[in-house]
Amino acid sequence: MPSFRRGKSSPTRSFRSNRGRLGAARRGKYGGHPAHVGKGAAPSIVFRGSRVEEAADLVAGSSDGDVDESELPEEHTRVTSSGGGSESSESDAGPNVSYNVLLQTLKPSAPAAGPKRKRRKLETSEVSPSLTVGLTGGDGDLEEVAGQELSSEEDIVDESAEEDDDPTGGDCFTQHFTDQTGSESAQRIQAVVDNQWLAEKIASGKSWSAMRRQPRTSLVSKPSGHDRGTQTASGFKFKPKFEHAAQELLSSPSELMQQLTSLTLSYQDILFSARSLGNAEELRRLVSVHALNHIFRTRDRVIKNTAKLSRNDDDVEIEVRDQGFTRPKVLMLLPTRQSCVKMVDAIVTLCEPEQQENKKRFQDSYARVDEKLSMEKPEDFKDLFGGNDDDMFRLGLKFTRKAIRFFSQFYSSDIILASPLGLRTALAGDKTKKQDHDFLSSIEIVVVDQSEALLMQNWEHVEYIFDRLNLQPREAHGCDFSRVRSWCLDGHARHFRQTLLLSAFNFPSLNRLYTQHMHNIDGKVKVSANHDGAIMDLGFSVKQTFSRFDFADPASEPDERFQYFTSAILPSLIKASSQACGVQQGILVFIPLYADFVRVRNHLASSSSTQHVSFGSISEYASVKEVARARSHFLTGRHSMLLYTERAHHFRRYHLKGVKRVMLYGLPENPLFYQEIVGGFLGSSISQAVVDGHRASVSCLISKLDLLKLERIVGTKRYLSLLSDKGDTFDFI
Repeated sequence: MPSFRRGKSSPTRSFRSNRGRLGAARRGKYGGHPAHVGKGAAPSIVFRGSRVEEAADLVAGSSDGDVDESELPEEHTRVTSSGGGSESSESDAGPNVSYNVLLQTLKPSAPAAGPKRKRRKLETSEVSPSLTVGLTGGDGDLEEVAGQELSSEEDIVDESAEEDDDPTGGDCFTQHFTDQTGSESAQRIQAVVDNQWLAEKIASGKSWSAMRRQPRTSLVSKPSGHDRGTQTASGFKFKPKFEHAAQELLSSPSELMQQLTSLTLSYQDILFSARSLGNAEELRRLVSVHALNHIFRTRDRVIKNTAKLSRNDDDVEIEVRDQGFTRPKVLMLLPTRQSCVKMVDAIVTLCEPEQQENKKRFQDSYARVDEKLSMEKPEDFKDLFGGNDDDMFRLGLKFTRKAIRFFSQFYSSDIILASPLGLRTALAGDKTKKQDHDFLSSIEIVVVDQSEALLMQNWEHVEYIFDRLNLQPREAHGCDFSRVRSWCLDGHARHFRQTLLLSAFNFPSLNRLYTQHMHNIDGKVKVSANHDGAIMDLGFSVKQTFSRFDFADPASEPDERFQYFTSAILPSLIKASSQACGVQQGILVFIPLYADFVRVRNHLASSSSTQHVSFGSISEYASVKEVARARSHFLTGRHSMLLYTERAHHFRRYHLKGVKRVMLYGLPENPLFYQEIVGGFLGSSISQAVVDGHRASVSCLISKLDLLKLERIVGTKRYLSLLSDKGDTFDFI
C-alpha cells in the first residue's frame, strides 16, 4: 500500500502536491515513519507515535490475525501517551499475537511525570478547481492553489518556542493589534468612516515637515498616539536578530530618518514624499526591519497561544484572537524585478536564514548583472532601470524556523512582493480561473516603494489593488475562525492596516490614495519635502515665462488648457518656426499626458493655420526608427517643431540636440525632467553656440491644478504667489 511522503522542492515549480504536503505533515517530528493511508482513509490526520504505527503494521501483516504476545518487541508493550522514543524494526516481531492483547497494548499507560503534551490535529481539505489562481509571471506559469498549505516540518508548533512578549505590554505592536477594543476603538473607527480628523504639525526640519491626522473622538483631547510617534527606542520591542538594525535606524544622524523610523514602528500610515537616491537603501532597510519584526512577533504570539491552548483543560474555555483569515501579512508593490532583488537582499541580510529554498531560481529569474547602461544616463535612471527592468512579476516569500522559501504559494506566504501589473493579472483571473483576492484579506502592512515610477507605468493598477485589500474572503481557506481577530470578523481590517507610501515627490494620484485608502485608526502622517526649485539649478541664465490660465470646473481644465495653447501660444510658435534662415527653428513642445499629445498632434496635422508648420513627434509608443527619424529631422532643421511626451523621456531619457526654444504644454511631474530639458537640452545648445542665450527662452502653461508640480519647479517660497497674485504672466531670469 503506497505511503504519502514529503515531496522535494522542484526547481521549476512553486508548489507541492497535496500528497507531498500530507506526507510532510504526517511524518513531521511526531512520528518516525509516514503513516499508511488506504482507500477508505478519513480526511483527518491525527499524529501518532511510531511504535503505535509499527504495532498496527504487525497486525496488518499477519495472515491469521493472531500474534503471540510474547513474541512482540518489548517497546510495543509499553506505548506511552507521548508517542516518543526510538524507532523499532518490524522484523523483530513474531508471527502470532492475539488481537485482544494487541488492543490492550495500544491503550495509553499511566501518565508520566510532567504536563501531558497534546498532539496537533491537521485536517486535509479538497481544493476545488474553481479556487485556483493562475499566476503568469515573466519566468513562467506559477499555478497558485487557493488554500492554506498544511504545516510542514519547519512550521509545527513547539511549546519550547520563544515567548516574545507580554500581551499586556505597552509596545506599539501590542497596542495596535491587541489593545484596540471597546468603545474608544469603536469611536475611532466611526470617526474615520465619517472623515473626522484632527490635524497637527508634529515635526519639521530645514528641508522637510510632517503633518499628522488623528481620528477626532470625544474620548481623546489630543491626537492619540502622539507620544508613540515620537518616542525613543525604549518604546519599541524587537526580535533579537533585528534589534541592532532597528537601533541604528532610530539613532540615525538624519533627524528625518529618526522621525520616519519612529512613525513607522508605531504602526501609523505614512505618505513619505522625500525619497532620494541617498536614503533609498536606508528606507529599504527600515521597511524590511519593520515587516520582519511584525511577521516574527505575530508568529511567536500564535505559537505561545497555541501552547497555552494545548495545556488548557477541556473544561476551561480560553478565547484567543491572534490571527487573520489568511496567512499573508505584508504586501510590497515595487516597479521592477531589480527593485524586488534589492528589497529581497535587504530582507535576507536581516533574516540570516540557514537555508534559502529556490534561491537559484530567483536569481536566474530576477537578477541581471550583464546589462550595462550608458554612462551618460542620469543616476536615477540607472538606479531604476539598471538590471532586470521587467515590470511584470509577483513573488511569495515564506519564513520557516530556519529557512526562507521563494516562490511560495500566496496563501502560504508571509510577504508578497509584486509589481502592480503582475498582481493585477493574478487578481483579475481569466476565462479558466475566476477572480480571487482572498489572499489579500488579512494584509496588515502595505509598502508602496518608488511610487513615482509606478505613476509612469499605470497608476490604475495600484488603485485596483487597493480597492481589493482587506475585503471579507469568499472562501474559508482552512481558516480557524475561533482565533480570528474580532475586528477582522467585523470587516474593520482596513482600519488596522498600516500603509507606507514612499515617493520622490508628491502628486495628485498619491494624495488620492492617502485620502481614500489610508484609514488607520492610529492616524496617518504626511511627510513633505521643502523645495528650493528646479529653476535654481539650471547652471545658466535664461528667461522663463509662466502663463496662468483659469477654469470654472476641474473637469474642463484639459479643454481650457488646449484652448489657451491654440489661441495664445501656438500663433507665436508658428511665427517663430517660419522665420527666415531658421533662426528660431528648433522648438521643443513638451507634453506630459499622452491624451494631450494626441490632441495637439492632430491639431497641427489638420488645422489650416498650421499647414505650413513641419513637425515631428516622439511618444512612449514610437518605434526606434520613428524616434531616430524625428531626432534627425529636428536636428537638421527639416522639422521646425518636435512634440515630446513625459513618459517617453522617463523610459528613454533621450538627449535631444538642436533645441533653441522650449514650450511646456504642462509642467513635468518629476522636477529632474525640467532640469534635463531646460538645463540639459537648451543649455547644451547655448554652450555649443547653436543659439544665443538672449534668444533662447522657456514658456510654461500652469493652472491651479499644477500646485504640487509648480512647488517643485519654482520652489516652496514662490509657488503660491504664481497662483494667487494678480496677472497671468510671470517671468524668471
